[in-house]
Amino acid sequence: MSIATSGLHHVTAIAGDPQRNVDFYLKALGLRLVKTTVNFDDPGTYHLYYGDSAGKPGSLLTFFPWRGAPLGQRGTGQATTTAFSVPESAIGWWKSHLAEAGVEVSEVVNRDDEDVLTFHDPDGLIIALVAHTQGDPREPWDHGFVPPEHAIRGLHSVTLSVDQEEATAGMLVDDLGLRQVGADSNRFRFAAGQGGAGALVDVLVTPEAPPGLVAVGTVHHVAWRAPDEETQALWRDELIDRGVTVTSILDRQYFRSIYFREPGGTLLEVATDEPGFAIDEPLLELGRALKLPPWLEPRREEIEGILPQLTLPSPVETR
Repeated sequence: MSIATSGLHHVTAIAGDPQRNVDFYLKALGLRLVKTTVNFDDPGTYHLYYGDSAGKPGSLLTFFPWRGAPLGQRGTGQATTTAFSVPESAIGWWKSHLAEAGVEVSEVVNRDDEDVLTFHDPDGLIIALVAHTQGDPREPWDHGFVPPEHAIRGLHSVTLSVDQEEATAGMLVDDLGLRQVGADSNRFRFAAGQGGAGALVDVLVTPEAPPGLVAVGTVHHVAWRAPDEETQALWRDELIDRGVTVTSILDRQYFRSIYFREPGGTLLEVATDEPGFAIDEPLLELGRALKLPPWLEPRREEIEGILPQLTLPSPVETR
């Protein structure tokens, strides 16, 4: 493969109640809601994007909140942990902060010389905070509920659970351009680009685990970065030439996407860095209003009648 990704673009998961989802990711994790839109394939459902101040690629965790949908099952063939990068000195603060918010947290463990704190969101999605030791130059969202000196910098890594690693590792290396940078028992680490936070994926081999079922509380897909549409189109052609089944290029309004599955079963996406989230509302107002793509705008009244109303908490209310 002549094209390689520079790192993670976003992770998309499935939630239950959208208001509970907003409250948790804004209040407990201190992220910014950078876009309130709908699932373009199911416009009666929100698509909520959380990230840094501008929703830069590599900072994003997004959700399809389907109220009343069944809980999923974590297992092989899916991404089972989404990890964020926090300052090296912040893990103790986060452990106390989450406990005060009523979140049950794990003991801090050390992995690859970094402290890791793991917990579940209200729907059971596994989230980890990693005290990144190599320095993370990314700026946090500094107008949220979490003080900026402790705040999340962006995605750190994702973990893919598989029943065997060879084929999955082959696609990561040969089709995405990653390289293996570590191995510890049944965990294999791969890095994109320059490596470091936002460019890592762990492949966890758990043949004893059941097959995963994607529903509430699980990851739907993991997206990797492409710099532009031209590169994405060439990438798609190369993937097809290598025998990978790939979707057509889909317009997601804020980026363009192609989708395919890695051999272990996880749905992957390659998403463009541009045009970004400020194309249909000012940067200072991101996420506050429901934004629809042009082809759904004629149905706004119908869609707004279906979607539950959201109340966005503001840190100003608590100061």
